[in-house]
Amino acid sequence: MSAMTQSQSQRVPEPVTGPLPRAAVPQTAQPASAPAGVERWRLQVVHRTKFSYAGPVRSSYNEARMTPENSTRQTTLRSRVEVEPAATMQAYRDYWGSTVTAFDLHGPHRELSLVATSVVEAGPEPEQAPVVDWAELATPDVLDRFGEMLAPTRLTAMDPPVVRAVREAVGDADPREAGYRVCRFVHDHMQYLSGSTHVKTTAMQAWTSGRGVCQDMAHVSVGLLRALGIPARYVSGYLHPRPGAAIGEPVKGESHAWVEWWDGSWTGYDPTNVVEVATRHVTLGRGRDYKDVPPLKGIFSGPRSEGHSVVVEVTRLA
Repeated sequence: MSAMTQSQSQRVPEPVTGPLPRAAVPQTAQPASAPAGVERWRLQVVHRTKFSYAGPVRSSYNEARMTPENSTRQTTLRSRVEVEPAATMQAYRDYWGSTVTAFDLHGPHRELSLVATSVVEAGPEPEQAPVVDWAELATPDVLDRFGEMLAPTRLTAMDPPVVRAVREAVGDADPREAGYRVCRFVHDHMQYLSGSTHVKTTAMQAWTSGRGVCQDMAHVSVGLLRALGIPARYVSGYLHPRPGAAIGEPVKGESHAWVEWWDGSWTGYDPTNVVEVATRHVTLGRGRDYKDVPPLKGIFSGPRSEGHSVVVEVTRLA
C-alpha cells in the first residue's frame, strides 16, 4: 500500500506544539503482561522513506504518523524517527489520538530521507465486552457518542444496491458477527491487486472495479459497516506477512490497513487477509478514513519531485 504523499505548494501549515529532541522522537514503555494463554509477539519495524527532487528544494513541511500506539492490545517499547537532512521535530497527539511527528526544512536539499524504527509487543485484545444488540446501537447515546464513526465520508460512502446486498449477507446476525460477515463479504467480492488504486480512490470506485489494495478493502468495509448502523473506523499500521515467522529473521513487511467496529467494545479485523487483528498487526492510528491517518504527508517549495521509495522491514524478536 502506498504510504506517502507530498505536494508542491507555498502554503505554510499551522504551528504544532510539544518540542522534542532534534532529529528524533523517542518513546519508551514497559511491556504489559499478557493474560495466561494469550500469545504476544515482540516486533521491530523499520520504515524507510526517501524523496528525490529535480533540483534543490527551498523548504519542506511534513507530518509523520509512524509512532505505534500504546493500548490494551499493544505496547510500544521504543520508537524513534530520524530525518536527513537533520531537522528540529515536534510531537503532538492529533484529534484522533495518533502521535504526529512534525518537522520542516529550510535549507536547500535534493533528497529527503526518513527512518522510523519501533519495537512493539502486540497480541489480540485481552478481553471483549458483551456484544450489544441492534436496538442499543440505535439509541441516542450511541449515535451521539460515535457520530463521526457512523457518517459516510467521500472515501467510504457506498451506494444503496451494495448496502442491500450486504444486509442480505448479514442476515439475522448480531452486530459482532455482522462485522465479521461484512469483512468476509468484501474479501469475497474484491481481488487484491497491488498498484490498482491510489490514495484518492473511493470505496465505490474500488468496489466497481472489483480490485484494490488493503486501503480500499478497509474503506469498503468501513463504509458498509456504517451503512448498517455499526460504528466503524479505519486503522493504519503494519503487518508482519508470515504467520509462522522465525525469530530474528528480517523480512519485507507492509504498511497496512484494517478496520475496527464497535459492538459493545472495539473489535479489530483485517478484511484483506480475513484474520483477526493479533500478534502480526502493529497499530499506528485510527480515523474516519485514510485521510485522517496517512503515515507521511507534506508540502514543499521548489523543483518537482522525481519520485519516492518506501521500504518496510519487520523482524520478530520474540
